[in-house]
Amino acid sequence: MHINSIVVKAKAGDPEAFVQLMQEIELPLYRTARSIVNKDEDCADALQETMLKAFKSIHTLREPDFFKTWIFRILINECNKMIKNNARALPYGELPEVPSTSKDYEKIELWDAVQHLEENLRIVIHLHYLQDMPIRQISDILEISTVAVKTRLHRARKKLKHSSQFNQEMELPHGEH
Repeated sequence: MHINSIVVKAKAGDPEAFVQLMQEIELPLYRTARSIVNKDEDCADALQETMLKAFKSIHTLREPDFFKTWIFRILINECNKMIKNNARALPYGELPEVPSTSKDYEKIELWDAVQHLEENLRIVIHLHYLQDMPIRQISDILEISTVAVKTRLHRARKKLKHSSQFNQEMELPHGEH
């Protein structure tokens, strides 16, 4: 079933459709939360709060096509709130050392290099390459311009290229979505 039709059902109050939506998007949400807060218990809390807020307010979502952008924005806000309110959570935590299925992240050296980027660069790399999000969607989620997303991607690529941990043979593609 296409995700937009599931969103429409969830908006209409179908709890099974909402559960199905959460199952579809749970892993990408977890990976994103993990890249921000870095602790399993904080990830679980952020995901729980995100899902609860999404469930309570899905009826306010105007366009089903923007569901993914909408829920990632909720998640990032929850993670940022957790960082501010939780002294034990560091905003510049490490990414999980679990290789992704993405070809760009097959080598663990890339994970090591990415985890040392500043959070604002790390999150755009994560969303663009690991979550395969287009620049426009990242712009909407982070509430910054597409030019700012492109600039952050460029800066992150440049830092990765010059990182002593980054093998020069591995390159992130420059392609846009």
